[in-house]
Amino acid sequence: MIMDFLMKPGIKIKRWLFTGFIGLVILIFGIIRLISSVDNTLSRKVFSLFLTILGIVIMVISLSEIIKSSIALINSEKVKITISNKNIEELVDEKRVHVNGPKVVVIGGGTGLSTMLRGLKLYTDNITAIVTVGDDGGGSGKLRADLGMLPPGDIRNCILALADTEPIMEDLLKYRFTEGTLKGQNFGNLFLAAMAGISENFEDAVQKMSSVLAVTGKVLPVTLDDMKLIAELENGNIIEGESIIPSEALKQNSRIKTLKINPEKAKPLVDALMAIEDADAIIMGPGSLYTSIIPNLLVEDIVESIGRSNAIKIYVSNVMTQPGETDDFTVSDHIKTLMKYSGKDSVQYVIANNGTIPKDIEERYKNEGSKLVQLDYEEIDKLGVEVIETDLVKITKGYVKHDSKHLAQILMTTILDKKLLYDRKKIIEYMYVSKKISKKK
Repeated sequence: MIMDFLMKPGIKIKRWLFTGFIGLVILIFGIIRLISSVDNTLSRKVFSLFLTILGIVIMVISLSEIIKSSIALINSEKVKITISNKNIEELVDEKRVHVNGPKVVVIGGGTGLSTMLRGLKLYTDNITAIVTVGDDGGGSGKLRADLGMLPPGDIRNCILALADTEPIMEDLLKYRFTEGTLKGQNFGNLFLAAMAGISENFEDAVQKMSSVLAVTGKVLPVTLDDMKLIAELENGNIIEGESIIPSEALKQNSRIKTLKINPEKAKPLVDALMAIEDADAIIMGPGSLYTSIIPNLLVEDIVESIGRSNAIKIYVSNVMTQPGETDDFTVSDHIKTLMKYSGKDSVQYVIANNGTIPKDIEERYKNEGSKLVQLDYEEIDKLGVEVIETDLVKITKGYVKHDSKHLAQILMTTILDKKLLYDRKKIIEYMYVSKKISKKK
């Protein structure tokens, strides 16, 4: 079987096997001359040493070329090799590509972020989710007020998205009580609250919960400070509290002018800054522009770290506008707003939707004040941002969501082609992740 593989025409292995054999012969000949007592003149000893080194060099080059040719064959699917009924590609995917895969930092919050994470974890273990802690509504808001803890909701969603859990455990952590004093509370939130009670701080609680649920990568709150959002509307009114900002903007028929946080100099987690500066890719979005993404950028040193990072910077645009936040926003409007808080160089690529939705669903969203975000190519081009467009729409129970698996494929393809293609140290990861993407397509 192995001989049949080696004898295939055009695979360039036979020639390198022969070259390696020649190198071995030269090596042996050189060693024999070196240890021989017959020839001991300096010039002959130097020549013998040269032969020995030459033989080693030829053998190393031959071995390297044999490995390269074998990888190229496997990657092109011209030959299939199995070990214990498992394809070598799959073994490499799991053991090497995931562990040494692209270092991806995602910044945001809400369901959009967790949706994207479910897809990304299929390709790399090196994911760091930096999550906003400005939520003050719903069950998270109640726990925040009652226990004085940071809001657990967005953190919990990201942990679940990256967790390796049984379906029953995931259902349990998603369960929301319907009666009694716990009505409206989510069990996952309570689980994280309990972890916070036995931990030194909220960051430690998040890491303990992540460990229990075998999370891929890391989930980090952007700050441990009790951060609250403050919005100034175009009419001059000030709105405090993430949960009421969109509704008040709608009620007052006035757009959000600026967003601030209290305390103004909230301290970031050191691990978050380190992850940003060491990343291959920084992804912002998808999610609520003003209440999920931008709050992270207002925490001290986050924007500066993004600016220093050599990562490629990607923004994933929302599919639908959000009433009270991005009414009538185009893709370029989203980017301009993001750049207002994070700087002009914070977005190099935008992943934008070019798909459509069924008429009945479009009409329902229209009645709720929401519509598809329009791609305005010329305005985006003026911002110096490259558009990567694709159909991102997935209808789930009548709601428009991002297709997590397709989005992850587009993101990983972008990271590979725009970043890792030029990194010689990552060539193996590039080849195998590319192969995995093509198979899933």
